[in-house]
Amino acid sequence: MRAALLAGLAVGLAVIATPAVAQTSSQRVMSLDSCADQYVLALAARETIVGVSPRAAAPDSFLRVKAIDLPKRRTTLEAVLGARPNVVVRQWGGDARLTAALARRGVRTISLGDATDFDGVRANVRQVAHALNRGPSGEALLARMDADLARSAGAGQGRAAFYLTPGGYTAGPSTMIDAMLRAAGFTNAAAQPYFSPAPLESLVLKPPKAVVLGFFDLTRAGADRWGPGRHAALRQATRGRVVASLPGAMLGCSAWFAADGARVLAEAAR
Repeated sequence: MRAALLAGLAVGLAVIATPAVAQTSSQRVMSLDSCADQYVLALAARETIVGVSPRAAAPDSFLRVKAIDLPKRRTTLEAVLGARPNVVVRQWGGDARLTAALARRGVRTISLGDATDFDGVRANVRQVAHALNRGPSGEALLARMDADLARSAGAGQGRAAFYLTPGGYTAGPSTMIDAMLRAAGFTNAAAQPYFSPAPLESLVLKPPKAVVLGFFDLTRAGADRWGPGRHAALRQATRGRVVASLPGAMLGCSAWFAADGARVLAEAAR
């Protein structure tokens, strides 16, 4: 009788445990845009990724190497359903109609917040890690981010730095660029919130003492290649004043690797 009871208990425990194992093993994850790609590539188990955006391997994708050999899928209902995900991660990819259509079919959508500081990044990482049952991986990612921020703190000694892109734009408060500058101990020379055209004539006539360049490693057509930020007069005015030139892959999305940018700025300032 005792042996029979033990055998029955073992079978019962196995039945209870089976759904959790099946849920983990059957997870299928897809990302809908280049920012969501970064979170999925960093946090999801590779065998669970059934699709990433077509730009996951682009030059401005921070984790582009991890996207090699993964299926690149368009952000259409047909493409998403064809991949058969049960979790979809997005920031700006897709729209309300797509997410509603997916919800009707039992597909869970995780929408990332538009982080403008490192607390926003923490919230996004934890949201995705929780949805993918990858909590420890998310906390490890944040621990590395916080270590970079700790090493960067105060390096700029409060000096004002002006951010500039090839297209002639700058970034003020309420942007991740501003958070990076402050994390490295700089103050932001741009006072207008969000992104705005840089006052190019003023920059030439009265150059800032410190300049941080962004996206100048990319040579795409249009504003990036021929934009006002590459004008010869501006290059001359900022010569010898550039603290660092941050690559586009470090700036394209508000994510944990913004702390890498803060570390680069801090190392250049010391």
